[in-house]
Parts: sequence; C-alpha cells; structure tokens
Amino acid sequence: MMLPVRGADVSMTAEIEERGAVFRSGGAERDLFGLLAAHGVNWIRLRLWVDPRDERGDPYMGGTNDLQTTVALARRARKAGQHLLLDLHYSDFWTDPKKQTTPKSWRGLQGAGLEARVHDWTAEVLAALAAADARPDTVQIGNEITNGMLWPEGRTPRFDDAERRFESLGDAEDAAAYDRLAGLLKAGAAAVRESSGENGTDAAVMLHLDFGGANELYRGWFDAVTARGVDFDQIGLSYYPYWHGTLADLGRNMNDLAERYGKDLAVVETAYAWTGAQPEGHHQVFKPAMAETGGYEASPEGQAAFLRDLYATVAAVPGGRGLGVVYWEPAWLPVPGTTWASRAGMEYGDDVVDEAGNSWANQGLFDFDGNALPSLRALGGT
Repeated sequence: MMLPVRGADVSMTAEIEERGAVFRSGGAERDLFGLLAAHGVNWIRLRLWVDPRDERGDPYMGGTNDLQTTVALARRARKAGQHLLLDLHYSDFWTDPKKQTTPKSWRGLQGAGLEARVHDWTAEVLAALAAADARPDTVQIGNEITNGMLWPEGRTPRFDDAERRFESLGDAEDAAAYDRLAGLLKAGAAAVRESSGENGTDAAVMLHLDFGGANELYRGWFDAVTARGVDFDQIGLSYYPYWHGTLADLGRNMNDLAERYGKDLAVVETAYAWTGAQPEGHHQVFKPAMAETGGYEASPEGQAAFLRDLYATVAAVPGGRGLGVVYWEPAWLPVPGTTWASRAGMEYGDDVVDEAGNSWANQGLFDFDGNALPSLRALGGT
C-alpha cells in the first residue's frame, strides 16, 4: 500500500445507482469515484462474494457483489486513479466473526479439496480483474476472520468480546482447528503470489480481523497463524469506536503488532455517525446513545474530529507501519429498494429479521440526498 491510505469501501455503489442514487458536491452532480478522488480518497475497497443469488437466481442484495459487479466497480476506481483493495469473503454473502458460511457450490469439500477450491477461485478472480486492467494492489484473504472462515472446516476457537479471551476447545482440538485454517489461508495467499502484474510484482496479502482494540485477540490469533507459516504482508483491522474500545486501545494494539510481527497495518473498516436521525423506512445501526461510548458527537464535525484522531493514531505506529484508514460504505444512500439483505439473503445467512433497508445511512459521508458532507474532506485529507 502507498502512504497514506485514505480509502473508502463503496461496494454498494451499483445497487444504489440502479435505484436512483445521485451524488453531489457543491451542488453539482458527480461520478462517485471521481468525487471521492477529488476529495483525496486514493484507495477503494471492494468486497466479492462467490455466488450471491439463490437457486432461483434471486439476488441476496447488500450490493449483490458478484465478480461481474466487482470488476465493473474496480474499473471505475482505476479510471479515477485509485488503488484497489480486494476483500474476498469466501462465501456467497456477508461474513464476519458471527458467520462464515461456505459457498453453496463448495459444500461437501474438505481438506485438500477445499484448499484447492480456495486457490483456484482466487486465481480465477485475479485473472478476471487483470484482464479488465483492474488488478488489485492488495488482497484480503477473508473478511473479519477472527473465528476462522469457511465454516465448519476453517472454524477456530471463538473469541469472547466481553471476556477478551478465546474459548478453548482443548489444546489438541485448538491446534487442529488452526491447522485447517492455515491450510486455507496458505491456498489463497499462494494464488495471490502466483498472479503477477506487468512489473513482475505481486499484490500484497492482507489478513483481517475485527475488534481493533483487543490486543489479546490479535496476539493469540497471529501467533497461531505465524507459527504455521502462513504467508502475509499486512494486518487489517476493523475499528468502530462504539464497539471496539478506545483509540488508545487501538493504538496500543497496533503499536504492539508492528513490533511483534514486523508487518504493516491498516484500519480497513471504520465509520461514525453524522446524525442520530433515521431516514424514513430505514432502521439504523447507530443510535444517538452510542455517541457517549464512541466519544464524539453525531455530527459532520464529530465525524471529522474522529477521523483526524484516528489518522493520528495510525500515523503514530512505530516504523511507519501504520498505512492508513478505509471508511466503510460512506456513500450508501437510503434510496428506495436498497437493503443489506433480501429475503433470500436473510435465509441464506440464517439471519431472518424484520429490519431490512439501509442500516448505515447516518454513518455515511453524504447526507440522505447524496450531498457530500464537510467530513468527507477529513477522510481524504483535503
């Protein structure tokens, strides 16, 4: 990654533009990627799912980020002069510490067979992006894989957020679980290494966990995978201040990781609210009371202050190992019809709830009508 990383995950873009989203800065309509670049955003992060549709072909929504959609968005980022971070979920839909569902077409594969599929699919994806002149600069092997990935094969001991410790299954079972995960990670990393650009260099390999303020998590997890010879270049962290500890916690963790493992680090997911209000018909994750835990007021000024402090924390990592920050879905507008999951998607994820719609709009860097907020400049450093 180039310094400093000032990034945005805008994987929802195709879905919301199809439903009428328009972006403006200074009253003028703008292409989203060009607008972000003009505000100093130099990295774009895009997630990729294997097959985000059910057996009838109905989309899971949440961006329905299949390969075709991702390639198209990646080309737009390249046209705007931005670097690309590819976020491989190794699932048909959302993954995080609570769910890492194996793709429908991969079920039944185990051991070497599943490792081979991880390798081959990763290679196929990178070849498609290279053919479109949109090769990524960094590739995440998994998304928030705190508790492993590709469950049940790659599931590892659960990290208890409240207790700040791993729930051990017993030494032998824990070791076997990390052995299986390491095999999957090595398969994905090998495919990245085998895919070289015109200058002969490989994209960087990143491993990404959540709860950026939990040093116990990162030490335990990365000790386990480094002991097994997993090949990676960078550590990605999720950090939401109302969930993941204080900025001081984050700083202590990143400082320790930089010295302990000698790897570069980036906060690849973060966000904060510009208002406590909810757009009509869209349930919001961020509630006004969360500002007390988060430590900043829910306003554009509060967002900007948080981002400045976050950048300062990352920049203070020893040896220049702190690469920068990627903001999660700053442009997800609450247009009619957008949703984090369709009924088919909720059923796939075993997560059927009533609150569909856009759950993130009050944490964007645009208002509900698509006008750029002043805090967007803080993300881009302009």
